[in-house]
Amino acid sequence: MFQKNIIVPKTARYFVLGEVSERTEEIWIVCHGYAQLANYFIRNFEILNDGKRVIVAPEGLHRFYWQGFSGRVVASWMTREDRLEDINDYCNFLDVVYNEVISSFNKNVKVNVLGFSQGSATVLRWLSIKRPEVNNLILWGGTFPADINFDMDRTYFNTFKTYFVMGTNDEYISNAEVEEQEKILTNNKINYKSMRFEGKHEIPSDVLLGLSKEL
Repeated sequence: MFQKNIIVPKTARYFVLGEVSERTEEIWIVCHGYAQLANYFIRNFEILNDGKRVIVAPEGLHRFYWQGFSGRVVASWMTREDRLEDINDYCNFLDVVYNEVISSFNKNVKVNVLGFSQGSATVLRWLSIKRPEVNNLILWGGTFPADINFDMDRTYFNTFKTYFVMGTNDEYISNAEVEEQEKILTNNKINYKSMRFEGKHEIPSDVLLGLSKEL
């Protein structure tokens, strides 16, 4: 037995919050975590919808039923099965979204990329492989995946500022893991800022708004 992979057309989707206009100053590309849908995830960013920002939420290419064979539908970016092809697929998808969104503007706008939970590894791989021009990277409740090559990517990752945002009571990442991640970033000379908030694996509106004012 042997495996063969083929490329087929596939319809993917993303959701947009805010109106593209002459007032637009920032684009936020936000990637959800495991078992979420982009149309629900984007609601976390309603507080940023002030007429000057456009929020874009791509959705993972793998949708499935969360429990059994019916009920709530959720999405994922990848699994360990055929993982390299999944990574290649979502990197291509995110690049198409990025280029389509950027082409809507006739002026330079600030581009902020946010990955939440599983979405953190997703955006990091996309940035590492495709190297789009961005201004800020926000890793929220997620970390750098082990396959990022800092020796090759250090210069690129230091063309923007990285914000490492984590709840003090995050259910999925321990304080020891957070400290280890900070140590890795420091040792690899990555320009970053660590931000902690009182909370769990979530995106509180007040914390998000405070961060947005700092970017």
